[in-house]
Amino acid sequence: MKNVLIVLATLALPVFADSHGSMTDASWIAIAKGLCMALAVVGVATAQGRASATALDGIARNPSAAGKIQTPMIIALALMEGLVLFTMVICNFGM
Repeated sequence: MKNVLIVLATLALPVFADSHGSMTDASWIAIAKGLCMALAVVGVATAQGRASATALDGIARNPSAAGKIQTPMIIALALMEGLVLFTMVICNFGM
């Protein structure tokens, strides 16, 4: 987790390259948008990994239930991915 924060902080450095030497509102908005998207992606990726692992564990324990587990899992993964898409729309066009 520490490495992820270091990478995010490093990638945000160009925002601070302001020619006037002071942070403008646009710079803070760009940082906030980047952090918003990063948090959404990390949260959804974690949730998708846990959901997939749990579903595969259930299928491994009872292979005959694969059809009953697979469809709700795919729907849940699509809804989770929709959260990232909504976050992207709000971050990029919600100003």
